[in-house]
Amino acid sequence: MRRPLRLLLAAALSAAALGLGALPSASAAAPKAAAASGDQPYASYWYPNTILNWDPATDPDARFNRSRVPLRPRVSDPALKANANARAGEGKVASLVSFAPTSANPSQGSADPRYYAFGHWQYVDKLVFWGGSAGEGLILAPNPTVIDAAHRNGVKVYGTVFFPPTAYGGQIQWVRDFVQKSGTRYPVADKLAQVARHYGFDGWFINQETAGGDSALATEMRSALRYARSLGPVEFMWYDAMTESGSVSWQNALTSANDAFLQEGTQRTSDSMFVNFGWSASGLDSSRSLARGLGRGEYELFAGIDTEANGYNTGVSWNALFPAGQPHTASLGIYRPEWTHTSATDRADSYAREARFWDGANGDPSDTTTTSSWKGLATYVAESSPVTAKPFVTSFDAGQGDFYHSGGVRVSSAGWNNLSLQDVPPTYRWLVQSAGTKLKPSYDFTDAYEGGSALRLTGTLDAVNTVRLYQARLPVAADTKLSVVLKTPAAGPTRLKAAVSFTDAPTTFTTLDLGSTTTAGWERRTLDLSAYAGRTIAQLGLQTTGTAASYDIKVGQLAVYDGTVDAPAAPTAPTVLGTTDTGTTSKSLRLAWTASAAGDVHHYEVYRRNPDGGRTFLGATPNDSYFVPRLDRAGGETSTTLDIEAVSTEFGRSPAVSTTVGWSATADANLALNRPATASGQCNSSETPAKAVNGSVSGGNADKWCTLTGTKWLEVDLGASRALTRFVVKHAAAGGESASWNTRDFTIEVRDSASAPWTTAATVTGNTAGTTTHPVSVTARYVRLSITKPTQTTDPAARVYEFEAWGS
Repeated sequence: MRRPLRLLLAAALSAAALGLGALPSASAAAPKAAAASGDQPYASYWYPNTILNWDPATDPDARFNRSRVPLRPRVSDPALKANANARAGEGKVASLVSFAPTSANPSQGSADPRYYAFGHWQYVDKLVFWGGSAGEGLILAPNPTVIDAAHRNGVKVYGTVFFPPTAYGGQIQWVRDFVQKSGTRYPVADKLAQVARHYGFDGWFINQETAGGDSALATEMRSALRYARSLGPVEFMWYDAMTESGSVSWQNALTSANDAFLQEGTQRTSDSMFVNFGWSASGLDSSRSLARGLGRGEYELFAGIDTEANGYNTGVSWNALFPAGQPHTASLGIYRPEWTHTSATDRADSYAREARFWDGANGDPSDTTTTSSWKGLATYVAESSPVTAKPFVTSFDAGQGDFYHSGGVRVSSAGWNNLSLQDVPPTYRWLVQSAGTKLKPSYDFTDAYEGGSALRLTGTLDAVNTVRLYQARLPVAADTKLSVVLKTPAAGPTRLKAAVSFTDAPTTFTTLDLGSTTTAGWERRTLDLSAYAGRTIAQLGLQTTGTAASYDIKVGQLAVYDGTVDAPAAPTAPTVLGTTDTGTTSKSLRLAWTASAAGDVHHYEVYRRNPDGGRTFLGATPNDSYFVPRLDRAGGETSTTLDIEAVSTEFGRSPAVSTTVGWSATADANLALNRPATASGQCNSSETPAKAVNGSVSGGNADKWCTLTGTKWLEVDLGASRALTRFVVKHAAAGGESASWNTRDFTIEVRDSASAPWTTAATVTGNTAGTTTHPVSVTARYVRLSITKPTQTTDPAARVYEFEAWGS
């Protein structure tokens, strides 16, 4: 089977947001940076020449794209692996994941509670932030939420450099631009290293599939990679496509035609190689031998499998890669495992599919028996754990939710996703030992102590149940505490104990009773571990005893720490960097502050003060800046006070620091809302001009104006001459369609009367964003949107979800 990535990409244009058709030249302009306003910041992407102009000091989005979470060390104790067949310390797993399109990928999460909040980090060693397209940009840096979550779990993160096949817009000049030299330097390589260091990720995946190269270009590519590696610390994974001759020829193995891209004599070119999907048992055997002959290890070779289309229904020669009872032949590279999310009907289905993918058909990593050829990754790879230092705190926050809780109190009822807030998921999903009926552990999205979810144990309790949650390596001191926050449906016995094992007897649990509850709310139990000082915790879990026909308990937090709970110093110098009106009584805004001078900070939380004295949660980040997507004006308030507080790694809280956002005495309004609209045409009877002024982008694909006419325009009569301050255009991606369909070139024109000539108020070329804002200072009754290039591709349809004219 020969399945190069280019063929997979052809089948996934909408998911990968590949812009095909009309292409930017090799010297195309960089994606337009967001103004120093309150606009949404996005993950960074470039072409080889445009990255040369990137400077974090002048890119207003750069500070929002930084990860502050260091890469944690991990442990993997073979004695504690869930599955007897799994092997520790052998084959690794690299996961190539598309979390969002290349363009319009929010930097710090969003208000959408349905998101690919990956939760099986224990089986992954490297995550490639997959993306890049001819129509948007070839070089994609990972956003900080993914870096934060991965690093908290000890997983390295790579950005992507994608040179497309010529059939999908690839230009060999882009490859030549990539390896251009200035003296002894490779300027693009310098920038790759700078971006990785500044944003805080670990390396780059190089996918060179553009035909037309020669041996000289291939030699320069290898030299550029070695130069980039020398700048440190930055790693590179090479994809098996371009050969040493310069041609694109997938080898499906490490061969004499491509081995120099891994190792050339005594020179290390790349840190690893992703072997194309057509590998065979004999090919992996020969690859292992060749790698060893080069002085490299076979586990630096990642044998690729394509799960984008069929997920766990994909056929894989598992025994060739992970032979039973024998050392692994190579490592595993998984292309697009987010199938578990994109193919799912809802969150519950997504979690069920992810469990089937990683843990196996039985939802038990220790028992992966099934008639299916897909046993689950837990069958082959032993779990790794980043729980290697105190404090360790988990509130079982999945990084997404339908509300937000702080200390068990609901402080926001809005949906959200933000992987920066995801806690380290349990090492074992799920591992329950019982001589009777096994209880069912699950993530509960109906309640939480911190964040948007909690751990829940339900079922018939008729025997002792031991729930193994975390593998760990935590030394116990004289002042070490173990804390559990729990909730029962009514006051009474919990029938629950904390369970810990120690490295001197890692499979034997010591239990500590959590007693009874006195209320139906969240209650904390703090247990003294001083009796075990000098020993090291190897596992953390829970154990139930007694009987109950319908057992139900929630665990909102599990923590191991020394001494008392520390509170960090407060951040200082809170600043509103800019605001953007998003409605008559709402704004988006960018905030920044100076990080806490003392104390270990897990994250910062942002709140608005309410007129009734309460507070509403607006978001959180480990960074020193945050984008608030929506701040609503309360009544006629003239200003809103915002609080920022630091939360320590032990979940102690600093005092809040405050800043204010002002509201104008007379708020602007969208004067085009529900006004008469006409257009050059419409794609069908449901996609009328009126849909572009109805105030909605959430009604699906039909909630837009669309036209295929040669000349494309949309005109709105405001009813009277009005003073206008800005126009807002919401393109295809704002309504949930592919970013490759965002309007690329257009003008906005105005006039005072039906007989007056049109005057141009704004001209836009090269747009890629889903929503664009255009400040103006004009007076007009009629406004018109004229589209000259409707998409990033050759698609001829113009798609506009909203055309807004703001003023008074």
